[in-house]
Amino acid sequence: MAHAYGKYADFEGLREQALALRREGYSLRQIRDKLQVHNKEILQRLVEGEPPPEWTKRPRAKDDLREKARQLRLQGWTYNQIQAELGCSKSSVSLWVRDLPHPEPKCTPEEQRARMNAGLARLRASQDREREEAKRAAAAAVGELSDRELFLLGVGLYWAEGSKDKPYRRAEVLQFINSDPNMIKLFLRWLELLEVARDRLTLRVSIHETADVEAAEKYWADIVGVDVSVFSRATLKKHNPRTVRKNTNDAYRGCLVIYVAKSAELYRRVEGAWYGIVLGAYTATQPDVRFGRLYSPVV
Repeated sequence: MAHAYGKYADFEGLREQALALRREGYSLRQIRDKLQVHNKEILQRLVEGEPPPEWTKRPRAKDDLREKARQLRLQGWTYNQIQAELGCSKSSVSLWVRDLPHPEPKCTPEEQRARMNAGLARLRASQDREREEAKRAAAAAVGELSDRELFLLGVGLYWAEGSKDKPYRRAEVLQFINSDPNMIKLFLRWLELLEVARDRLTLRVSIHETADVEAAEKYWADIVGVDVSVFSRATLKKHNPRTVRKNTNDAYRGCLVIYVAKSAELYRRVEGAWYGIVLGAYTATQPDVRFGRLYSPVV
């Protein structure tokens, strides 16, 4: 076949020589020098279809890893074990050994489940330790509260969880109900700050009628530090059969209700302080905010 380039007119003759040299183990550069063919395109066409000799192939960086992965797989190692041993990706391991037979399992399905459950237990324990450490650090960062901080905190706590006066129901009295013993303790400490004597407090348990009322009263009496005999009659809540309750275990103790007698003036102070907190939070960034814009006082 004649070639467009006059210098390579005998293309077929050159190709026969090039293929013969290739089969003898010549590299492309050696063939170029031997036949004096310096055009890369022509040189490639001369040896087209004939693979290069092995010695000319460059070793790939991962060839050693691939060979080690195959050896480990033949020894029965799993993908995860090979990945951890060689420090390569799991996808690479899969590509290198997918033609090899799967290793025989070294444990029964029950043993595998037990190992998996043990691993999950260790993971959850580690997560629990991290959570507890974060909580401990946050608790330590608070430190001792000043009287002002405790007062403001108690106001916010009451306004979130305590009963409030409504236009349709006048009830200027402090009454607090909660199921969290720490909230109860903090509320009582706040009342001490406000110099509310314990003899002004009425305590009673609010609980579902199917629960253990006696055990609940004993529980809350221990929390508050009083004798059960000071409790008023418990409020029993009837169960709605259409409601699926989750608080039915032995740890369910209902809520404790704390009523403060003769507390109308104190209630007004708390309500005013709450709006003062809101106003103070806004005026830090919006100094033009006025008291009347934040809420509509009950009249």
